[in-house]
Amino acid sequence: MRIEGIVESEFTPLSDILRAHAARRGDAVALADENRTVGWAEMDALLDRIATALQREGVQRHEPVAIAAMNAVTTGLAFLGAIRAGAVAAPLTSTATPETIIAMLEDSGSRVLLLDREISDRLARLDLPAGVKRIALDDSDAGEPFSAWMAEEGAMPEERPPAPGDPFNIIYSSGTTGAPKGIVQSHKMRHEYARRTIPAGYGDDTAVICSTPLYSNTTLVSFLPALTAGGKVVLMRKFDARTFLDLSERERVTHAMLVPVQYRRIMEVPDFDRFDLSSYKLKSCTSAPFPAWLKADVLKRWPGGLTDGYGMTEGGATAILLAHLHPDKLHTVGQPSPGHIIKIIDEDGNELPQGEVGEIVGHSPIMMNGYHNKADKTREVEWYDAEGRRYIRHGDVGKFDEDGFLILMDRAKDMIISGGFNIYPSDLEAELTRQSAVKEAAVVGVASDAWGETPLAVVVLADPSADPQAVLAEANRHLGKTQRISAIEVVDELPRSPIGKVLKRELRDRFGGNPILAATSLEKTSPAGA
Repeated sequence: MRIEGIVESEFTPLSDILRAHAARRGDAVALADENRTVGWAEMDALLDRIATALQREGVQRHEPVAIAAMNAVTTGLAFLGAIRAGAVAAPLTSTATPETIIAMLEDSGSRVLLLDREISDRLARLDLPAGVKRIALDDSDAGEPFSAWMAEEGAMPEERPPAPGDPFNIIYSSGTTGAPKGIVQSHKMRHEYARRTIPAGYGDDTAVICSTPLYSNTTLVSFLPALTAGGKVVLMRKFDARTFLDLSERERVTHAMLVPVQYRRIMEVPDFDRFDLSSYKLKSCTSAPFPAWLKADVLKRWPGGLTDGYGMTEGGATAILLAHLHPDKLHTVGQPSPGHIIKIIDEDGNELPQGEVGEIVGHSPIMMNGYHNKADKTREVEWYDAEGRRYIRHGDVGKFDEDGFLILMDRAKDMIISGGFNIYPSDLEAELTRQSAVKEAAVVGVASDAWGETPLAVVVLADPSADPQAVLAEANRHLGKTQRISAIEVVDELPRSPIGKVLKRELRDRFGGNPILAATSLEKTSPAGA
């Protein structure tokens, strides 16, 4: 299948594209990890065997199939095999707490869970929902061995061609309390991601490193377009800056999607400049604020172009900064992508003129169907213009400069983005206030050189003799790796508005630059490598 044909096509099912590449690419490597490589023809046959096995399990069209595993060739195969079966891939956030992983599994309604030993061990003390079958992707005792569970060689699944609007995957945005929200993305949405990405030099010679987990949309917007274009994907189990550079040199990597904290760690490798990175065509960044100084350093020292992408897993609209073409705009997140519309609205939903600050809303071909099983939450993030066109509220405040470049000002919501991952303060506050020693708690995001942002807890103690560091440690014991609170401050009372709302901006202003933060911060495991 010609790359030009994929870009020009309004919609072509992914499985059809992969099968066409397999016939053309043969033994060329499609997927690789630290232990294994799989060629295109072999991958195609394995996807047929996985899809057939899922259908034999009774998995129906549009039925979610849960996947909870570290990055590996088998994890990628499981995701793609679910799509070929006509099912919906539902990768679960493996760095979340065990309770949250189970909540996501329950919400998805999956009857099959493909997992590895590491995730199985984490879930050992909890019961899975009734009727869920476990398949061990690493052939461990976590479930029925994957290699034995797959259908026989040469098996062919029932053809279940998708319509453009059919669900493709569910991406979970989860916390530690309440029901996680599953973002349902369609086949058409995924095809549009590929159509937008492939013109950036993707093709047979593409080699992409995926160093963030496959449950993240950040990873999938690189993983799927690379395969759609007929290239190669190298999956890193855990991110390490030097390993990333070694792989880049060895595999002649052409493209990478990274979050800002990864860029920072890579650029800080003492002998960074000795690595041969001349194969790179383009590096991309998303998921968190990308400091202008760091963009400038990457542009100066790392060959190839650099883009900074602003958008949401839910869709809406995307802004792209082509940093190598606009070095004077590194403080912005760029301009709306072709076919994407970004508007700025006020608190009453009225459109604002260029230069005015307001809430960001977006419309594009890349928009979620909605939140899984949560129609009310879906309606909350929708906005319609005078013509009835549907937009997604981005939850951020910004403005357009005189040249039409989008500048982010602040978040309309209190969500914290740390190391490229979303953290919801209410989840962390709930863990703090579970302790009898804590009367009240508020969590805010403060600037962090290492993470972009990091959670800071501000508490009112019910027991003045309580040890704040013990309170912090106990809360973090119950939180996922990517959620951990970095520091704690004790106050006599929380600042509130006349109607009783906690004024979090005051807390950020008061504690955001506090030198105690550096002294009391806890060592966090890298979200990108968790």
